[in-house]
Amino acid sequence: MRIKLKPLDQQTIVLTGATSGIGLATARRAAKAGARLMLVARDETALAVLADELTSEGAPAVAYTAADVADESQLQAAADAAIDRFGGFDTWINNAGVSVYGRIADVSLEDQRKLFDTNYWGVVNGSRVAVKHLRERGGALINLGSELSDVAVPLQGPYVASKHAVKGFTNSLRIELKNEKVPVSVTLIKPAGIDTLFVEHAKNYLDEEPKLPPPVYAPDVVAKAILHAAVHPERDIYVGGASRAMASFGQSAPRLYDAIASLLGVKAQSKGEPKQSGDALYEGGGDLRERSGKNGRVREFSLYTGARLQPAGARAALTGAAAVLLVMMARRYVRQTRDAY
Repeated sequence: MRIKLKPLDQQTIVLTGATSGIGLATARRAAKAGARLMLVARDETALAVLADELTSEGAPAVAYTAADVADESQLQAAADAAIDRFGGFDTWINNAGVSVYGRIADVSLEDQRKLFDTNYWGVVNGSRVAVKHLRERGGALINLGSELSDVAVPLQGPYVASKHAVKGFTNSLRIELKNEKVPVSVTLIKPAGIDTLFVEHAKNYLDEEPKLPPPVYAPDVVAKAILHAAVHPERDIYVGGASRAMASFGQSAPRLYDAIASLLGVKAQSKGEPKQSGDALYEGGGDLRERSGKNGRVREFSLYTGARLQPAGARAALTGAAAVLLVMMARRYVRQTRDAY
């Protein structure tokens, strides 16, 4: 089985969660690269505005379909629309996601199930639809996990569980397709904290406004990794050195990680202000905003991820510097969180 992926300017890409945050940054970057786009989100008005924006800025072809990723038939309709409009698609990106802040015992089962409908079943539905088309054609399937696909934090138990489930599903699907010699690249993207509307869109059971612990990266850092995976077969990509550092720490010293997370994890996610969060758990946000702007200093690049996306030779030359940076970032995170506590 040989997987061969096209350059972006020869691709048609289907992208869920396209109207906010990482999805919006990816749509804009893909359009500038010359890809044809089928945009998917729940808010049809926001989709229409985004399609007009991208078209006016020179995108070769943009279409959209309003759909809830929890409904496989709606995603099948989006795939059919891409096939009718463009003759098919080459990359499918399962990006839609949402969180809930609150202790597990306090979050209703209804809300936990709804979160899974989007974060887990949305990925399953999109993957099934995508693979059905790509099985003979070949291409890329890209699923959005998280640094929390590998480790856990308090106050976001259902979100953590959903991202662990996405990781397990994605890895199993990749193995099955490899066994069947299906020419589809399956990639899991694992971002660290990203300056999107993640907090603003989350349902919040807490008395305070949540926050993302530092360091926080720009959405475009993730968009670059996603589109890299659209043209280079990759198993998984950690976005942000903090993501790789957390995963390594949690896997190599799980008891110590649990102890530190139990001591500092709640305070690290509490802003100390009255809660203002919205709730996009049941309704689309439709913000057409990539960034929150409320996360303090935002890192516009990641040395680790930049090295990870380089060709093998250049990647090796940068690995040492990235490793040193990971250690420095881990120490800084613990120090900042301890001081805040």
